[in-house]
Amino acid sequence: MLFIDNQGIYDPRMNLAIEEYALKYLDLADSYLLFYINEPSIIIGKHQNTVEEIHVDYVRNHDIHVVRRLSGGGAVYHDFGNLNFSFITKDDGKSFANFRKFTDPVVQTLHQMGVQATLSGRNDLLVDGKKISGNAQFSTRGRMFSHGTLMFQVNIEPLVHALQVKQEKIQSKGIKSVRSRVANISDYLAESMTIEEFRHRLLESIFAGQNPIPEYKLTDQDWKKINEISRERYQNWDWNFGESPIFNVQHSKRFPIGSIDVRLQVGEKSMIESCKIYGDFFGVGDVSDLEKRLVGIRYDRQSLEEALRDVDIPYYFGDLAKEEFLDFLY
Repeated sequence: MLFIDNQGIYDPRMNLAIEEYALKYLDLADSYLLFYINEPSIIIGKHQNTVEEIHVDYVRNHDIHVVRRLSGGGAVYHDFGNLNFSFITKDDGKSFANFRKFTDPVVQTLHQMGVQATLSGRNDLLVDGKKISGNAQFSTRGRMFSHGTLMFQVNIEPLVHALQVKQEKIQSKGIKSVRSRVANISDYLAESMTIEEFRHRLLESIFAGQNPIPEYKLTDQDWKKINEISRERYQNWDWNFGESPIFNVQHSKRFPIGSIDVRLQVGEKSMIESCKIYGDFFGVGDVSDLEKRLVGIRYDRQSLEEALRDVDIPYYFGDLAKEEFLDFLY
């Protein structure tokens, strides 16, 4: 196995591109280990509806990246206190869905540090019943990766506010809140250390004391392709948001001018296919004009803002600011 150094990059759109590049283009006569830390981000599972998984206003106001990954599973929050690991290898027909194979080296290292982590359920690592790691996998053309988070010293407050965890998911686990479901590894360590020291300990343990640690050094040609993957996929709105499945949106709210109820059918590439506006507001204009204007618009904040740029919102609803209406719509 060879270690891939990501050169201290914190941009999730680049780190996921490095991972995809290693999976698809490096010689899998070898297997690889990649570590990376992302600046504040929400990483969406491949099959998830992005807008249902995030608190849009909080994410926008706090400059949190939202990036879809190749693997399935649920949305996770990353920040500078979260260490991500990825094992990239052949898919031998026995390894996919075998999370224990890839988490055992991490669990053994945590045990050496006095952290009694265990693999629980399908793909989580727990300590004292609290989640410290979530794992996911992806396979293509005889190759696969198994990657996971390690919550070393994550800021819990943004995690709680940025992710829109469905209440039934919390209730099904018999847990009262997101805060009570997760924990930081640093709280269980016998000795204090930085996340960089933690990463180094993991590396030494996984490579069983090999010195120097065998490494694959990314070349200029590798980086050229990685940047291309990042631009075409992970920096692409169509991938991060537009790949969401077809869905319906219903927003209702009581404003000082009355209640407004908006219902949207959002189709492929997150394009609005139909729009209906209901409510007990008083306005001069016919809201059917607004409904028609929104059909064919991409369901994201910027596109909605552009579509309504020259619209006099109070003409349709009374004393309601355009910014308020946009916040309500998205």
